[in-house]
Amino acid sequence: MELLEKIRILADGAKYDVSCSSSGSAGASRGRGTGSTLSCGVCHSWSDDGRCISLLKILYTNECVYDCSYCVNRRTKDVPRASFTPEELARLTMEFYRRNYIEGLFLSSGVKVSPDRTMEEMTTALRLLREEQGFHGYIHVKAIPGADPRLIDRAGRYANRISVNMELPSEQGLKLLAPQKKREDIIRPMHLISQKIREEKEEKKKRRPLPQPFAPAGQSTQLIIGATPDSDTRILKLSETLYSSFGLKRVYYSAYVPVNYDSRLPDLMKPPLLREHRLYQADWLLRFYGFAAGEITGGREENLDPELDPKCAWALQNMHLFPVEVNKADYSMLLRVPGIGPLSAKRILTARKHGPVTYEGLKTIGAVLKRARYFITCRGKYYGEGLEDPVFLRSLLVDRREKGPGEQLSLFEALSPREENLLPAKAGF
Repeated sequence: MELLEKIRILADGAKYDVSCSSSGSAGASRGRGTGSTLSCGVCHSWSDDGRCISLLKILYTNECVYDCSYCVNRRTKDVPRASFTPEELARLTMEFYRRNYIEGLFLSSGVKVSPDRTMEEMTTALRLLREEQGFHGYIHVKAIPGADPRLIDRAGRYANRISVNMELPSEQGLKLLAPQKKREDIIRPMHLISQKIREEKEEKKKRRPLPQPFAPAGQSTQLIIGATPDSDTRILKLSETLYSSFGLKRVYYSAYVPVNYDSRLPDLMKPPLLREHRLYQADWLLRFYGFAAGEITGGREENLDPELDPKCAWALQNMHLFPVEVNKADYSMLLRVPGIGPLSAKRILTARKHGPVTYEGLKTIGAVLKRARYFITCRGKYYGEGLEDPVFLRSLLVDRREKGPGEQLSLFEALSPREENLLPAKAGF
């Protein structure tokens, strides 16, 4: 098969993996070489001026021994199959880089023959890139569940980020839609990667030299949303556990795309993109706003409100805590006010050292007053309406503007460029 045809097949097969955003890692080139990961990551991130930073996002092979009902590359699906050799992939990455098409590599794969065989060939490709081609750009590689831990360790020595796709939120869903896969085969490499990263941090504290650091940009995972009946509550509790137990950098949420017919799959007309977006917003609350998963969903086994961002929905369920006086509230309470994020909360605390914060001053600070005004007082004065009527207040907060398929909801306050690169959508709340 011609190389161009392989690229077409394997790039198309990789488009369903959304976990390709990165905060990057700072790492000096090891001698002479090509590429750098200094100051920024690649993998479809965005710079502060709106540029898309690109990568070669591709599968090593779309051949697969598994028959997962939701996967476009399942064994029984009639699709063209292709595989690279390690030499082809290393050469292709360098050629794309030299032509300025890409700034890094995002490598995933089906499972050809066995997890060990696939992981070994992928690792060989990374070794050729680093050691023979002298490539020092960003690499994000997917570890294959069930592969020998030694192979995963070697891959992590060549990659900036390494991740394992959990795919389905519950063991019941995995047994239903991917019965050949075992939950423990997914958890085991996640634990291994987490342990290796912790060991690296300890070595750095002791100021010991690290000739080949292990995955300095950390690990992430991906969950498919909507293929199983798992609620958003269960999904967020799982994410909370993954962050606390394995120190993940990100959990990515991928709306289920109906690419196969199977009686076990839901009959969806289109991917649940709004639900995916709400989960990203809730995930942001978990990681940076001090919320627990049970708070965000109210402890009920249900999905997030599609009409409201999760922070507004939480505030409406806890109106006894509002309004908050911005000149007296502590940092953790300010973070719980819709329209006030970490950046504006810190600015409020700084401004209060020099005098009372005014309502006009909040605009300068960057608070999103179209939402915040309903939940705050400023120097004792309330500037909103509907505080005593949650139903009316909800009607004021619902965003009814129609969104095109490629548009993002503007619900997040301004963040630093590095923080924006962590988001699939440039928005905050």
